[in-house]
Amino acid sequence: MKSTLQSIAATIINGMKPQKIGRALGIGLRVAGRMASRRMAAHAEAAVQSPSLNRQVEDSAAANRAARQRAGQAGGGVVRGIGEFLRPFRRVGGIIWLEVAGVFFFLFALVFVRGVWMHRASWAYGPEHGQFWGSAAFLAIFLYLGATSFWRAWRK
Repeated sequence: MKSTLQSIAATIINGMKPQKIGRALGIGLRVAGRMASRRMAAHAEAAVQSPSLNRQVEDSAAANRAARQRAGQAGGGVVRGIGEFLRPFRRVGGIIWLEVAGVFFFLFALVFVRGVWMHRASWAYGPEHGQFWGSAAFLAIFLYLGATSFWRAWRK
């Protein structure tokens, strides 16, 4: 295998055409694949012929299962510990999130208050009648969202 890799490296360094480089790499991969398959077949035959090796494989599989189970239990404990540590921060973070969202909703409500104020003269029949009622509807929606956001934060 070593000589195959050396010959491939030598052809690349010497400046072959791309077609020849690809051909050399393909041949090298095929040779390496054959060598690997022969070694795997030899190990498989040895495992079939040797019962003690089968027992060792089964024992190592059981040991691996037990190690994975212990690691899973330890990992679960770590996750639970981190969750318990972060519980107060999660509560405070949720409250802050609700309050920040409420502030943004009230900022949007201020934008629509301006629209309602500008079109207040034509609330019933004026030329900007639709704009007044549209601004009023969005104002009501954002006031509701802001107020309920602060109310939910206060309830926590």
